[in-house]
Amino acid sequence: MRSITGPADIEAIEAQAAEPPARSPYGLIAAAARRFPQRTALAFLPLADLAQAAERTTYAELLAAIHRAANLFRSLGVGPTDTVAILAPNIPATQAALWGAQLAGRACPINYLLQPDHIAALLRASGAKVLVALGPSAELDIWSTAQAVRALAPLPLVVLRAPGGQVPDGIDFAAACAGQPAEPVFEPVLAPDHVAACFHTGGTTGAPKLALHTQGNEAHTGWHAHAFYGFDEHTVEVNGFPLFHVAGAFVYGLALLAIGATQLLPTLTGMRNAAFVRQYWKFCQREGVTALACVPTILATLANTPVDADTSRIRVAYTGGSPLPSELAAQFEARTGIPVRNILGMTECAGLLTIEPFAAPRVPGSTGLRLPFTEVRVVPWRDGAAQLDERCATGSTGVVVVRGPHVSPGYSDPARNAGMFERGWLVSGDLGHLDAQGYLHVTGRAKDIIIRGSHNIDPGLVEDAFQAHPQVALCAVVGEPDAYAGEVPVAFVTLRPGCTADPAALLAAVGPKVYERPAVPKRVTVLPALPMTAIGKVYKPALRLLAIEARLREELAGLGRPVAVAALERGGTPVAVLTFSGPDEPALRAAVQQRLGAMALTLEIVFA
Repeated sequence: MRSITGPADIEAIEAQAAEPPARSPYGLIAAAARRFPQRTALAFLPLADLAQAAERTTYAELLAAIHRAANLFRSLGVGPTDTVAILAPNIPATQAALWGAQLAGRACPINYLLQPDHIAALLRASGAKVLVALGPSAELDIWSTAQAVRALAPLPLVVLRAPGGQVPDGIDFAAACAGQPAEPVFEPVLAPDHVAACFHTGGTTGAPKLALHTQGNEAHTGWHAHAFYGFDEHTVEVNGFPLFHVAGAFVYGLALLAIGATQLLPTLTGMRNAAFVRQYWKFCQREGVTALACVPTILATLANTPVDADTSRIRVAYTGGSPLPSELAAQFEARTGIPVRNILGMTECAGLLTIEPFAAPRVPGSTGLRLPFTEVRVVPWRDGAAQLDERCATGSTGVVVVRGPHVSPGYSDPARNAGMFERGWLVSGDLGHLDAQGYLHVTGRAKDIIIRGSHNIDPGLVEDAFQAHPQVALCAVVGEPDAYAGEVPVAFVTLRPGCTADPAALLAAVGPKVYERPAVPKRVTVLPALPMTAIGKVYKPALRLLAIEARLREELAGLGRPVAVAALERGGTPVAVLTFSGPDEPALRAAVQQRLGAMALTLEIVFA
């Protein structure tokens, strides 16, 4: 496939009407294994130890492992419409389980940081017949969660052995697979419209939100991405993302497996392994890494990690999952010499919506161009709905909608499709505009979901936890800008009449009851009343401005200069006005930009 440099190349691909090698993830992986049987598909680092070699899995070995896993799941009663749930990190055994589950039936990878009752609800909603989980490990404790989940939702348990670990209960995955044939013993269903997986989105409750993926959805993103990335079979990319996230599975996963490239998988905990991150550049040199898979939080960390190795082979760093501040991208490029390109994706479209081409310059503020054979439009948002029969003018803000072969058929519960899947369109909930070159620019969100790193947080679930506290009358949770995470949750509460509460004590009491650790607010602010709309709903935009002001005062306290901070909203974009007394001081202006430039907001610095 030709490399993409702009819209003309996308149109040329469409004019050729060239079919990918296969219309299923399994078909893409199998085709790559036939072409490159001895190339390394997965290079796994058991430990963040430069003295220990990576464990390598060739394409031929991976394909055989997928076949054995699929045969095992079929032997456990998994049919074409049955589900295998997976609680495990991104390691070679999990890769075999994921793609094997999709060959035998359906896969449902689940965030192992969720509380057991939420995981159990996902198992029930997905119709899971088998649970695959990582066994006991000192580095990553999924085992205790799996045991608690089984008490709530009993299922046959298949155990992936952790490095150096044991299998105290359940079916030993490695041993059971060793007894299975290396070729499928059944006729798999390989069809673009066959459901292959369900991925949970945002916060999950007793009524989980599971997006269905067809084989065609996943194959479309898995195949077309590499023409934007500029990748081929010689690419080696660091994939430190979990497989329950579409970034790990498709954006930086299947996209490489489809072309015979190599994924470097860094330990059980991925990019959360501090020892690996400290030696990141040295591992890149040793493993011959040519591309980096990031989110803005990782970019920020790496921008401040001294480059102490030869990184000359690294051609690009791709990032997505949350807004990319242009200042952060420029800072990373200046410090590392590695170009940055941006991505926009959603679980509901198998991970990819737009991509910035490597072969074209980075467009600040852009998330890139549409995939081939898809449509991306910006339409007006009125009365709480996307106006699908209208289009916004070039440069005008509206809600982003998309349709094409990668768009999910909907949620497992069809009642949740309203407002999201409309007349063949996926209504993203993102606000943005298209520029004259066809690049999409995302400027905000029509929804209240908080994105911490690449992780979606449902504020409603956090609010429920606070409002269960006997002293809390009302709670609203919003995102506060953060240079590292993009945004972090913060809570605003009002108290019941006659009650008093220290914010820190309130957070300490409620924090452990919040549905997952990343969703625990950074701070709690007690207000006499929450801002309301005319119809009595909490007006969250006003609270976001209060959160911005609080964060900026905290960040600027170290400057030792009095400053007036005011946050306001212009055209849906937050603007922070910082007023210093006296004449303009370039050094002070530079210091402020250094502290705050990576935050996703507009700064206005005034000297008066």
